[in-house]
Amino acid sequence: MGNKLSLAVGALCLALTGISSAQTLRTLIHQPPDGAFLSFLLTDGTVMCQGNGSSDWWKLTPDINGSYLNGTWSQLASLQPGYVPDDFASAVLADGRLVIDGGEYNNGQFTLTNQGAIYDPIGNTWTPLAPPPGWDYIGDSPSVVLPDGRFLIGKKLDMSVAVLDPATLTWTNLASTGKSDFNAEEGWTLMPDGTVLTFDVLNAPNAEKYLISTQTWVNASNTIVDLHSPSPFGCIPYGPHGQFCYYPPGEVGPAVLRPDGTVFATGSYSTAGPGHTAIYHPPAVPTDPGFWTVGPDFPNNDDAGDSFAALLPNGNVVVLGNSGRLYEFDGVNLTPTIAASGGLMVLPTGEVLVTGSRTQLYTPANTRAPRAWAPRIRNFPSVVVRGSSYKISGKQFNGLSQAASFGDELETATNYPLVRITNNATAHVFYARTHDHSTMGVATGNLSVFTHFDVPAGMETGASSLQVVANGIASRPVAITVN
Repeated sequence: MGNKLSLAVGALCLALTGISSAQTLRTLIHQPPDGAFLSFLLTDGTVMCQGNGSSDWWKLTPDINGSYLNGTWSQLASLQPGYVPDDFASAVLADGRLVIDGGEYNNGQFTLTNQGAIYDPIGNTWTPLAPPPGWDYIGDSPSVVLPDGRFLIGKKLDMSVAVLDPATLTWTNLASTGKSDFNAEEGWTLMPDGTVLTFDVLNAPNAEKYLISTQTWVNASNTIVDLHSPSPFGCIPYGPHGQFCYYPPGEVGPAVLRPDGTVFATGSYSTAGPGHTAIYHPPAVPTDPGFWTVGPDFPNNDDAGDSFAALLPNGNVVVLGNSGRLYEFDGVNLTPTIAASGGLMVLPTGEVLVTGSRTQLYTPANTRAPRAWAPRIRNFPSVVVRGSSYKISGKQFNGLSQAASFGDELETATNYPLVRITNNATAHVFYARTHDHSTMGVATGNLSVFTHFDVPAGMETGASSLQVVANGIASRPVAITVN
């Protein structure tokens, strides 16, 4: 049950002292005119943000040197009349469009709306999206883009799931056999084997996985420690006349797949003190449960219930605690760093965009990634023409993780390839819009993958270098000529 107001808590904690760190937090030179609540990395390297007014949307464009710190803002089209959502399901699709669906709040009212929309960055237009058949309510539901590019969403109020075909914008209701509890307040993590992992809220500490091939949920053992917080709320009325009751089961924190294949899962507050964490170790066979080990508790009685996390290029997970403190998990230790407040999303530069009361850039102490984690280019055009489209192929174009997570809704995954072209003479940076990726999977290993990229019509010509970037990690550059 996300709420923008909870992000403001971090602003009260900027006075925390006593923690030395080499991390930095820099405020963008140009701030968004209406603030920025939630951010999405578009496939042309720009960042799309929902303004604090919820109805307005803005775009951050890096400067000619590729700097987001010095980037500029421009206003984008607004959603259709009557749809002003907060706390919804969302994803950037393989064709480069953005889908948002549902909303816990609409126009500031608790409605669990079933409205949705698709944003086309080429036309700067929103198209209303009908709900899945029979879904009167969606709200703040979990979702994920499957490896085949379809958008999977779970109905908040029960165990139902549906999948959207982006090509036709049609929904198909799927079976949800074996689900342990309803989908409310839980988050979904895409695994390398294509399964979708969740740890339950109502039935905590149970965990389970969805197998799209059989449309069934299978056991994923249990988190050992309780990652959910009990709900302080009773009946929350919804419906046309408030005739229905929603009883929240509590909250959990974000969960992020790490480069070693484990999932770092964080907890909300506990009755015994700090939020707990747990680490999921996946099995070799998708239908097997795998196992969990206990991770470190949050220091200083902190927790990450209904908060943000992102995967850094160095493999650490950065998590926003509800105190307004950032933490980094390195596989063993959960270390407090500096104070911040807002959403977290990794940029192509390896920096983390922090959106909230101020829009800032978080730079970890170490942004270097092992070469084995980077995309690898195998086939590419050595000569390209401005305004034309090309195919590029290789391996690991989608990164090793979705690289972003929230407690349940507000999904801002970045597991898709970007193409960055740098002019050799001027060192000016241009992003070529990518689209129609061959996969939206994660950690695809030695699988041959591809995407298409559109060379910007206004970019500089001449000798240049091209890189594929995923989750802030760039491939080795290849030489091209732009005509």
